[in-house]
Amino acid sequence: MKRILQLIALMSLFTPLAAFAESGFTALTVTPTEGGGQTYSVTIQVLALMTALTFLPAALMMMTSFTRIIIVLAILRQALGTMNTPSNQILIGLTLFLTVFIMWPVFERIHDEALQPYLQEQITLEQGVEKASIPLREFMLRQTREDDIALFTRISGRGDIETPEDVPFSILVPSFVTSELKTAFQIGFLIFLPFLIIDLVVASVLMSMGMMMLSPMIISMPFKIMLFVLIDGWSLITGTLASSFYV
Repeated sequence: MKRILQLIALMSLFTPLAAFAESGFTALTVTPTEGGGQTYSVTIQVLALMTALTFLPAALMMMTSFTRIIIVLAILRQALGTMNTPSNQILIGLTLFLTVFIMWPVFERIHDEALQPYLQEQITLEQGVEKASIPLREFMLRQTREDDIALFTRISGRGDIETPEDVPFSILVPSFVTSELKTAFQIGFLIFLPFLIIDLVVASVLMSMGMMMLSPMIISMPFKIMLFVLIDGWSLITGTLASSFYV
């Protein structure tokens, strides 16, 4: 748990620190270091950390596997027709733990390559943020379609991007989110199909029996739940989602 909290603190520092230097804080103390670098006073670092923590929920949803998982689980609940079961709290909790499981190798690299050297004062804060961004960038690039990167690159008017390493986070994050939305809806479509077939069969049977006033959802829902349980659906869904990030 301590390691997770440390990783969360470091990830919150992805907010550009230059913004704090340009905002005119009189308490800012800049000390030159060897090699032309700069270090900031401890007070400003704490202020920057507390301010950047407000962006942590957005970073968690938009820069990890959270988006794909929560959309697929929401579509699955809709396909089952169980209304609010599982509840939103359960879906979000399951999504959070799956996200931690999927992102754990990335968090481990950030902890070993960026956080620990920074805590041991072997590197500066800027170097720590730069090193921490490398594993996260590699993860996001593996899940992002080239078409989406090209789209946002064209919109931004950037012409100096030749390799994946040149893609800035301002382009990579929206490209990653767009790709995740596409992938999530593709998976959701495949999940929805078998349950839609059950609904169509039940509706056709009820129509042939003249029971037009009876909602097909009432009859089909037990069959969909039974099918989902018999095929061990939760294990299949969670396992497929987890493995989809490592293909």
